[in-house]
Amino acid sequence: MIKNILIIGGSYFIGRVFVLELLKNKEYSIHLMNRGNNPLRLPGIEEHVCDRNDTAGMKKVIPPLDWHVIIDFCAEFPNEIESMISNLPGTIDHYIYISTCTVYEISIDLPKYEDSPKLSGPLPGPFGEYGYNKWLLETELMNLCAKKNIPYTILRPAFVYGPYNYAPRESFFFDLILSNKPVPVPVNSLALFQFVYVKDIAGLCIACLDNQKVYGNTYNLSAEELISYKKLIRVFEEISGRQIQTKEYSIDEIYRYKIPLPFPLDQHELYSGALIAKTLNYKYTSFSEGMKETFDFYQKYCFKA
Repeated sequence: MIKNILIIGGSYFIGRVFVLELLKNKEYSIHLMNRGNNPLRLPGIEEHVCDRNDTAGMKKVIPPLDWHVIIDFCAEFPNEIESMISNLPGTIDHYIYISTCTVYEISIDLPKYEDSPKLSGPLPGPFGEYGYNKWLLETELMNLCAKKNIPYTILRPAFVYGPYNYAPRESFFFDLILSNKPVPVPVNSLALFQFVYVKDIAGLCIACLDNQKVYGNTYNLSAEELISYKKLIRVFEEISGRQIQTKEYSIDEIYRYKIPLPFPLDQHELYSGALIAKTLNYKYTSFSEGMKETFDFYQKYCFKA
C-alpha cells in the first residue's frame, strides 16, 4: 500500500536532497508543503504552496490524508510545531523533526552526546537565538506528541555540507580555490569540528521511516572524523587536484578584518553521532568522499568564473 509522506520545506538544501533520494523509493506518495519560492516541479511529487503559519490556508491546500510520516525541515520558531500538529488536515502516524547540534550548552565536556546539557537561553550574537529556539521546539514536539500519542523522532545534524548548500561554508573555499586566489586560514588554530554529509542525513531520514526503533528518540548526526582548518585545506587539495595557496591570519586579525571563515576558530565543536549509526547499522560517508562529490557538483553547476 502506498504511504503518504508530507515534507515541510523540502526545496532548498537538506530537504531537497532528501526528496531526490526518496523519489527512488516507490512506496511513498510524496507531498511537499512550502511557500513555493523554489518549486521542484518533479514528476512523482505533489507540491502544496502555503506558509506554515497560515493555518487557514493550510487547511485549504493540504488534503486530509492519513500521513504516514511528517518530516519537518524548517520549524525555526516556538509554536510552529504545535500549530502544524493542531491544524494539519488528516492524521499523523510519525513526526520527524530536523533540529540542530547547536541546542547544546557551550562546554569543555566533549564530545556532546544526546543527553548533554542544553541551552537555557539565547547565546550572544546575531544568530544567538537559533539554537535555543530549536531546543524550545524540540520540547514542544515531545510534550505535544506525548499528549496526542504521536511517535516522534528528532535529528540533530552537526555542520552540514553537500550539493545545494546555500550557506557560505564549503562554497567560500571553493570559490577561492577555483579562482586561484589565496585561501585565508587561521594560524595556530587548534579548533576541531565535525561534519555530516547531506546525503547521509537523507539516508538516515529514510532509514527512520517505518522503523519503531527510532520512535521517541533523539539523535545527533555527525561523522566520526575530526576536522581542523589544516586538515580541511589538505582535503581540498586532494579533491581539487590543486596546490592551494593559503594566507595565514591570527584569530584576532580574522575577527578584526571580518574574514568570513565559517567554522570555529578558538573552540571545539564535537558531537557523537554513534548512537544512530549503531541503531540503524549505518556507515557515514568519509569526509574526503563526500567533499569530492560536493566539489565536483559545485564546479559543474554553481561556480561562476
